[in-house]
Amino acid sequence: MTLPDPQFNSLGELHHFIDLDGLNREQLTQILDTAEGFAGVNDRTVKKVPLLRGKTVANLFFENSTRTRTAFELAAKRLSADILNVDLVTSSTAKGESLLDTLRVLESLQCDMFIVRHGDSGAAHFIARHVAPSINVINGGDGQHAHPTQGMLDMFTIRRHKGEFQNLCVVIIGDIRHSRVARSDISALVKLGTGEVRVVGPRTLIPAEVEALGVTVYPSIDKALIGADVIMGLRLQKERMQTATVPSSSEFYRTFGLTPERLTLAKPDALVMHPGPTNRGVEIAGSVADGQQSVILEQVTYGIAVRMAVMSIVMGNATSLRRAEA
Repeated sequence: MTLPDPQFNSLGELHHFIDLDGLNREQLTQILDTAEGFAGVNDRTVKKVPLLRGKTVANLFFENSTRTRTAFELAAKRLSADILNVDLVTSSTAKGESLLDTLRVLESLQCDMFIVRHGDSGAAHFIARHVAPSINVINGGDGQHAHPTQGMLDMFTIRRHKGEFQNLCVVIIGDIRHSRVARSDISALVKLGTGEVRVVGPRTLIPAEVEALGVTVYPSIDKALIGADVIMGLRLQKERMQTATVPSSSEFYRTFGLTPERLTLAKPDALVMHPGPTNRGVEIAGSVADGQQSVILEQVTYGIAVRMAVMSIVMGNATSLRRAEA
């Protein structure tokens, strides 16, 4: 028996935000439009709105990630929520307490939302199915499965610069096989109607049957870059590689690195993107990462607005459901 998607409440609205696979184009666009409204908050003297005042958001990071945790923390604070950072890398679960036991303890702290980062694929999904109904869960990245807020901030960055997606050619380069970011980006790009999504990398780092996701596999980075509007570099996920899947970092850079020379093959106004952290001289040249076409730092900035949008939407839907059930 197929279980219902835990992301949605009985009204068909987002209750959790676990991955982008179950969302449609309209729902993705709603997140982007909502983020647009929050993007100006960064420019205010007082960088806060009262939407989540009185709510408590807990960052549950079973895996280290300063960049993502900080972005969620800032997003929660700018929505006027109280934030609780729980270090679970060295805490209870590492000492032998089960994940469900840990959840029950955290639920007793009367939190309203869990931001979950976990090294195992499907962990956020598991937590969403077992958490108390009053708590919203947002996936901050789980294993090789999904990183939905990163996917949405990438879409927001592209839309800000390029407008509509229909006529765009987007190239994703590198470790597609182990990248949760690649999976979320591909899902969003295809649903938003992107003209063409190309992937390129070593054969050992391209998943089998990836074409079924709606992308085209290119054997050569030089061919893949011709006519590109957007170029996304990916970090080599060495911590997720059980065997040596590339000869060396220097060989990867020689064969698939985004260099200034290769960048000229794309359109003159092509965007250069990367989810970070960037490995300069491995997947991207420093001069390209810092160049005029790079929007890597903009991605970080826009990530706050996008996470504010996601948090406000799921929390707002929870309030609407309670009213409907009253």
